[in-house]
Amino acid sequence: MGSELRVPFDRTRNHPAALTTSKFGISKMELLKACVSREWLLMKRNSFVYIFKIVQLIILGTIAMTVFLRTEMHRNSVEDGVIYMGAMFLGLVTHLFNAFAELAMSIAKLPIFYKQRDLLFYPSWAYGLPTWLLKIPISFLECAVWICMTYYVIGFDPNIERFFRHYLLLVLISQMASGLFRVLAALGRDMVVADTFGSFAQLVLLVLGGFLIARDNIKAWWIWGYWCSPLMYAQNAIAVNEFLGHSWRMVVDPTDSNDTLGVQVLKSRGIFVDPNWYWIGVGALLGYIMLFNVLFIVFLDLLDPLGKGQNVVSEEELMEKHVNRTGENVELLLLGNDSENSPSNVTSVTNAGGGEITGADTRERGMALPFTPLSITFDNIRYSVDMPQEMKDKGITEDRLVLLKGVSGAFRPGVLTALMGVSGAGKTTLMDVLAGRKTGGYIEGDINISGYPKNQETFARIAGYCEQNDIHSPHVTVYESLVYSAWLRLSPDVDSEARQMFVEQVMELVELTSLRGALVGLPGVNGLSTEQRKRLTIAVELVANPSIIFMDEPTSGLDARAAAIVMRAVRNTVDTGRTVVCTIHQPSIDIFEAFDELFLMKRGGEEIYVGPLGHNSCHLIDYFEGIQGVKKIKDGYNPATWMLEVTTLAQEDALGLNFAEVYMNSDLYRRNKALISELSTPPPGSTDLYFSKQYAQSFFTQCVACLWKQHKSYWRNPSYTATRIFFTTVIALIFGTIFLNLGQKVGKRQDLFNSLGSMYAAVIFIGIQNGQCVQPIVDVERTVFYREKAAGMYSALPYAFAQVFIEIPHVFLQTIIYGLIVYSLIGLDWAFMKFFWYMFFMFFTFLYFTFYGMMAVAMTPNSDIAAIVATAFYAVWNIFAGFLVPRSRIPIWWRWYSWACPVAWTLYGLVASQYGDIADVRLEDGEQVNAFIHRFFGFRHDYVGFMAVGVVGFTVLFAFVFAFSIKVLNFQRR
Repeated sequence: MGSELRVPFDRTRNHPAALTTSKFGISKMELLKACVSREWLLMKRNSFVYIFKIVQLIILGTIAMTVFLRTEMHRNSVEDGVIYMGAMFLGLVTHLFNAFAELAMSIAKLPIFYKQRDLLFYPSWAYGLPTWLLKIPISFLECAVWICMTYYVIGFDPNIERFFRHYLLLVLISQMASGLFRVLAALGRDMVVADTFGSFAQLVLLVLGGFLIARDNIKAWWIWGYWCSPLMYAQNAIAVNEFLGHSWRMVVDPTDSNDTLGVQVLKSRGIFVDPNWYWIGVGALLGYIMLFNVLFIVFLDLLDPLGKGQNVVSEEELMEKHVNRTGENVELLLLGNDSENSPSNVTSVTNAGGGEITGADTRERGMALPFTPLSITFDNIRYSVDMPQEMKDKGITEDRLVLLKGVSGAFRPGVLTALMGVSGAGKTTLMDVLAGRKTGGYIEGDINISGYPKNQETFARIAGYCEQNDIHSPHVTVYESLVYSAWLRLSPDVDSEARQMFVEQVMELVELTSLRGALVGLPGVNGLSTEQRKRLTIAVELVANPSIIFMDEPTSGLDARAAAIVMRAVRNTVDTGRTVVCTIHQPSIDIFEAFDELFLMKRGGEEIYVGPLGHNSCHLIDYFEGIQGVKKIKDGYNPATWMLEVTTLAQEDALGLNFAEVYMNSDLYRRNKALISELSTPPPGSTDLYFSKQYAQSFFTQCVACLWKQHKSYWRNPSYTATRIFFTTVIALIFGTIFLNLGQKVGKRQDLFNSLGSMYAAVIFIGIQNGQCVQPIVDVERTVFYREKAAGMYSALPYAFAQVFIEIPHVFLQTIIYGLIVYSLIGLDWAFMKFFWYMFFMFFTFLYFTFYGMMAVAMTPNSDIAAIVATAFYAVWNIFAGFLVPRSRIPIWWRWYSWACPVAWTLYGLVASQYGDIADVRLEDGEQVNAFIHRFFGFRHDYVGFMAVGVVGFTVLFAFVFAFSIKVLNFQRR
C-alpha cells in the first residue's frame, strides 16, 4: 500500500466532475463574454448618466459655438490666434472633465468586484477590459456631438482632413481621461481619497499642459511634469493641426516677422511648430490610454479593499463577550457601571434574548424635571392621499386613495401600547398622523390631548417621535447629542445645572452612560451599533421631557439580544409615567409580552383589536379564539405570529367574515368608545396646553446652539476640514513653485497671460473643490435638520445661519495659507493695498464657491443631483471667466452673462488690482501694461472697488438662497 501511495495519481484518469482542473469555472473567452454582457447591462440600466452627459455637451457646445462664433472670430493678429487657442482648450477641458463621472461609477462597483474576485468568479482582466472597451463607442458619440456642433460654427480650418484629425484627438483625450480616473478609483478605493487624487491629477494635467503657462516659462524642476502631462501632447497636437492649416498661412506683418500668422501664434504660446507633433501627440495619447487601462487592471488585481470602520463596543458588551468566552458568571448591571445598584436593580440578558424584559424600579428615574402625564385620544380618523396616476391608468376613477378608514383609540400614561398589523395596514401612517409628521394628504377626524383639541405647534413641545431610521449628526458624541437636544427643547426656566442632571439621568435610564464619549458615526459605517443608535434616538427624545412618545419600529433590524436591551429602555421609559406608543413588526414572545395594550390593524387601515394583552397575552387569545372558526393557538407558539396568521385577508375569505366588523360589534369596541368619550372630556380644573412662543428657546439661543453643534461636527471631521487644508497647501506649493517669481515679470504679453493663468487655475480648482467637498456634509446634516425641525427644536434660519457661519473661519484659514504661500512664491508686489485686495478676493471667492455648493444641495433632493447641477454651472463659469475669451471679445449677446458669472468678477478684481495701475512698464511692442490690460481684457483699476462689492454680493446671495431653500423646500416626503 505504501508503494502505491508514493506514486502520484495521474489526473488525466480523473472523472471530469471529480476535481477542478482550472482556477475558474469556464474558459477565458466565456469569462470575457459574461463580463462584457454584465457591463453592457449595467450601462443600459445606468443610461441616465450617459444621456445627461450628452445633453450637457449639447448645452455647453451651444454656448461655446455662440461665444466663439466665426463672424466674431478674426485672423488678423496673434491675439486673435490666442482666442482660437482658448476655444480649442475649452474642447479638450470639456472632454477631460466629462470623464470625471468614471471615478464615482468605478468606486461604486468596487465592493462587488472585490467580493467576486476573491470568490474566483473571474480574473481582474476579464472585469477591466469590458469596462474600457464598451466606453470607446461612448467617447466617439460624445466627441461627434461636440465637434459637429462647434467645429465649423467656431470657424476652425475648413479642411475636412483637419476636421477628422481634430475629432480623433478629442476621442483620444476622452479615452485617456476615462482611463486615468478609473486608475485613480482603483488606487484610491474610497470616494474622498479618490476625489482628492482626481483633483490633483486634473490640476497637474491642466497647469502643466502648456496653455496656462507657456513651455518656455516652466521652471527646470517642473519641466518633467510638462513632458509627462497627456494634456500637453493633446494641446500641441491640436494647435499644430489648426495653426499650420491653410487659413493661417498669411504673413501679417513682414517687417516684424516672415513667419506665417499660424507659426507666430504657436511660437507666442510656446507650442512646437513641427507638423510631426500631431502624430507625436496621437501616439503619446494612445500610449497613455494603454498605460492607464493596464494599470487599472494591475491595481484591481493587487489591491484589496480599504479597511472598514468599527462599531463602538460598550463595556457591558465586552463583559458579556468575556462571559460567553470564559463561562464565568458575571451579572450585567441595568444602569451601566453603577456598582451601588441594589440586587433588585440587576437584570441579565440571555444570549438568545430570552427571559422576561422588565425594568427595575424606575418610577422615580428620569424624573429630575416634572412633567404632566397626558393621554391622547383619536376618534374616526380618516387619512387619504391623491390617487396615484398609475392606479388611475388601471381604470380606478376615485380622486383619493384612503389609507386610514375611521380608526379610533386612546393611549394613556404609564401604558405601553403596541401598534401592529401586516405590511400595508397603516401602522406608521396612523402614527405619523397622530404625531403631526405628515407633509401631505387629507386628514379628517378628532384628535384630543387630555380632552383638548390637538394643536400641532404646542403638541410638538410635549411629544417625542423616535424615527425608525435613527438620524443623528455623525460627528458629535452621545453626550453632546443629548445636551444639544435638551438645550433647545427644555424650557428656558430650567437652569444649566438642572438640565445637565436631567441628561445624566436619562442616559442612565436608557443605559448609555458607558457610551457618553463615543462618536455617533454613520449607520453601518462606523460609530454606534444599530442597537446603541436606537437607544440614543429614544434618549434624544426623552431629554425633551415629553409626556407622549411615539416610537416607529424600535426593534427593527436588531438581533434578539439587542432588541431585548432596547425594549428594556422602552419599558423603563413607560415606568416613569409617560404615554408610549410603538409600532412593532414580528416581535419575539418576550418583546410582545413587554407591552400592556395592543392596537391591531388589518390591511386597508381598519382596526380589528384594541385592548389589553393580559398575562401571557390571555385577553388577546381569548378574544380571537372566541370568534367561530378561528384555529386555537398551539402551546408555546408566539401569540404575535398567531394573531397575524389568523387575521389575514385569506382567513377572512375562508371564514366568511370581516374582522373589522366583528370588532365593531364587540363589547370591547363599546368599552373603547366609552373610554375615548371619557378621556375626550377635560378633567375638572385643567387647562389647555399653552406656550407663549413656538420654540422653547429664543432665536439667539437657537443660533448659538446650532453653531455649537456645527463647530463640534467640523472639528471632529478631519476627512473634510483637514483634507481641505492639506489640498489647499499642496496646491499653493505646486502653484508657487510652477509660477515662481513670474509675478515680477510684466515685460511681455505672455508674462501677463502666465500670471492670469495662475489666478484663473487657483480660483477654478480650489473653488470647485470647496463646492464639491461641502455637498455631502450639508446633505447629511440636512437629513438631521428635517428631524430636528419637525421635533420643534428650532426654526430653519438658525440652522442655516450656523451652517453658513461655521464655514467662514475655515475658509479664512484656507485663504491665509494659500495667499501667503502663493503671493510670496509668485513674487507679486508687496504693496499693502495689492496684498489686501488679493487676500480679499481669494477669501470671498473660496467662500462663494462653498456657499454655492451648499445652495445646490438645498435646492435639490440629494448631493448626487446637486453635484451634477453644480458641475454644469462650473463649466459655464469656466467659459465666461474672462480667461479663455476676454470679456471684450465675447459677442454682445453673451456679454451680459459675463457680469452674471462670479468668477469673472473675481478675475477682474485680481488682475486689475495687481496690474491695472502699472503705467511705467511697457510691453515688447511699446504698449503700457495698464493700457493692454484695459484694451485686451477690459479691466480698469478704478473699478476694483465695484468688483469687491460684486464678489461680496455673490457670497451673500448664495448664502441667502441656501437659507431660503432650506426654509421653503422640503424633499422629505411622508
